Amino acid sequence: MDTTVPREIFDSAYENGTAPWVIGEPQPAVVELERTGAIRGAVLDAGTGAGEHTIHLAELGYDVLGVDFSPFAVEQARANARARGVEARFEVADALGLGTQERFDTVLDSALFHVFGAEERQRYTRSLHAVCRPGAVVHVLALSDAEPGFGPRISDQVIRDAFADGWELEDLRPSRYRGIARGDAAEGLGLPDGSTADVAAWLARARRL
Repeated sequence: MDTTVPREIFDSAYENGTAPWVIGEPQPAVVELERTGAIRGAVLDAGTGAGEHTIHLAELGYDVLGVDFSPFAVEQARANARARGVEARFEVADALGLGTQERFDTVLDSALFHVFGAEERQRYTRSLHAVCRPGAVVHVLALSDAEPGFGPRISDQVIRDAFADGWELEDLRPSRYRGIARGDAAEGLGLPDGSTADVAAWLARARRL
């Protein structure tokens, strides 16, 4: 993908309840990361969306901040946290220029990285570098172009290129991403409209140098 997905699409999806990435639970790949001890210290959930991952980690006792550029997303995330009785922190912030004074040991990116074009990907990794402590780890779960799916899908080389300067890409492997297939996406996958689908993804781990 060469261009960034227009931001208005995300606001609209949150407003009208059609966001395919809002599944009402954390991604299985993220749950497994936590279970295996891959998440530690102060955590940044970049592109938190409806807050599923921030809420999940806060419930488990992590010091976690969820950020999203969409006020509609952050409002929904805060409402979801209240509904679950969880004290979770959320802020409206642009991941391409994070202004927070906090520093993080782990960054979780579930389905944010792949919405950026080439120039924005470089801005994004520089932004993350600025708010990560040396040795911090970024976990990226991004839609893969290896199979039919939905949304903006990317190759593994896109991830390698973006995390070339100031980072060590320690791991990059095939994974799955769970979403809601609607309209043409559902038809393309041969599924009824509104079906839950696990589609091809990449799971990457990059360490800040």
